[in-house]
Amino acid sequence: MPPDIALKAMNAIHRAILRVSRGRLGWQVADMTVLELVTTGRRTGTPRAVMLTSPLTDAEAYVVVASRGGDDHHPAWFLNLRDKPQVEVSVAGGPRLPMVASIATPDERARLWPQVTSRYRNYAAYQKRTTREIPLVLLRPST
Repeated sequence: MPPDIALKAMNAIHRAILRVSRGRLGWQVADMTVLELVTTGRRTGTPRAVMLTSPLTDAEAYVVVASRGGDDHHPAWFLNLRDKPQVEVSVAGGPRLPMVASIATPDERARLWPQVTSRYRNYAAYQKRTTREIPLVLLRPST
């Protein structure tokens, strides 16, 4: 599974592409929407931003996959939002909007996971690499 340094490097490269292209490139990857998720660090309390893909939307919610490439450990951003679900999300370089993150319930996951894996088989491959159930997270506008 990818080490933390590789994941951070991929995020930095993605941000560099966005910066160099002045936002013209990098907001779509493999036909998925790219968004910036800002969580609050569970230990530090400081904002933590990460670039993620959203393989689908469900009503008003962006769905993101806490796969970490099939690693046996949850990604840090997932642990952060699990502890503090108030997040900010920027889509296509737009303003950061307040949202609430919720981990998909078993019924939601049973409905959404087949949609994700039928369109993007890499997620099914990630699930085969690990014994943990890869969570789906729904990001909804704050009310």
